[in-house]
Amino acid sequence: MKIDVRDNQIEPALKALKKLMLKDGLFQEMKRASLRSNE
Repeated sequence: MKIDVRDNQIEPALKALKKLMLKDGLFQEMKRASLRSNE
């Protein structure tokens, strides 16, 4: 996964990263891993 930051525009880059992470299901995977590690 790669996000390009142009002209120090961090906000659009973060939005794009979040969109990709949601699409890939990365947030759900991180949540599941967190729940497993707390057991």
